[in-house]
Amino acid sequence: MSEPAPWTDSSVATAYSPWRDLLRRFTSNTSAMVGFVIILVLALVAIFAPWIAPHGYAEQDLMVSLERPLSEGYLLGTDTFGRDVFSRLVWGARVSLEVGAIVTCVSLLIGITVGCLAGFHGGRVDLLLANFINLVYGFPLILVALLFVTVSGPGLGGAMVATGLVTWSGFARIVRGEVIALRQREFVIAARALGRGNAWIIMRHILPNIIGPVLVIASFTMAVAVIIETSLSFLGLGAQPPTPSWGSMLSEGRAVIYRAWWLATFPGIAIAVLVLGFNLLGDGLRDVLDPRMRH
Repeated sequence: MSEPAPWTDSSVATAYSPWRDLLRRFTSNTSAMVGFVIILVLALVAIFAPWIAPHGYAEQDLMVSLERPLSEGYLLGTDTFGRDVFSRLVWGARVSLEVGAIVTCVSLLIGITVGCLAGFHGGRVDLLLANFINLVYGFPLILVALLFVTVSGPGLGGAMVATGLVTWSGFARIVRGEVIALRQREFVIAARALGRGNAWIIMRHILPNIIGPVLVIASFTMAVAVIIETSLSFLGLGAQPPTPSWGSMLSEGRAVIYRAWWLATFPGIAIAVLVLGFNLLGDGLRDVLDPRMRH
């Protein structure tokens, strides 16, 4: 009879995986999973828009203007120019998600850089950058976006730049606070004692420990970027015709809300569902990544 295998550290490492534990907690969190599914479905719709949309988003047919939903050939009806509302909704998902992703990535890069510089160096550098972050954070998002787009001209490019000018400050505030708490930890002090440079310490020890809060803020920033883009498009300062945007569709439907309720209803539902998905995902990530929430 053979003897049982000895207990070793490798067997424990094989049995326990932090990534597997993280995945288990994520899949068991209802809020995170619902938000993830909503965003995944809308992302797939945006990616495969050319194959999902039955008509071109700019294809007009005045003979079928203001057709009601579930009419022949038009699932969600048509608008005043005879364009298929469902097709424009599908293509509009691509615009909203593209703007949200680009704005969030740019804001993430700027916010992490400024926040790490302020929190890690401290002193006058921290004082100067912290005051600048608070100054930018204090400006109303939509007001700054309106001012910038009014000066630079309407369009998606201006809308993305205007949104990114302010949203990065949210990342910077969170990152700065986390870095201030981490820079006096034992592993950072040990790395300094070993002669490691500041850049190496930030990349090796600081950034991996702030990824959780950053992911949570990124999810909420995506929702904010979508709201600002749709608001600018609603005012005619975002996506320009014939590019479909949920905000511009909402604005067009407002003029004929009593004759064609579906023109404003379906874009409004799409905006609400997308923002809800990002908010649910952010709440779920906060619960999953926060060690205090595990028990």
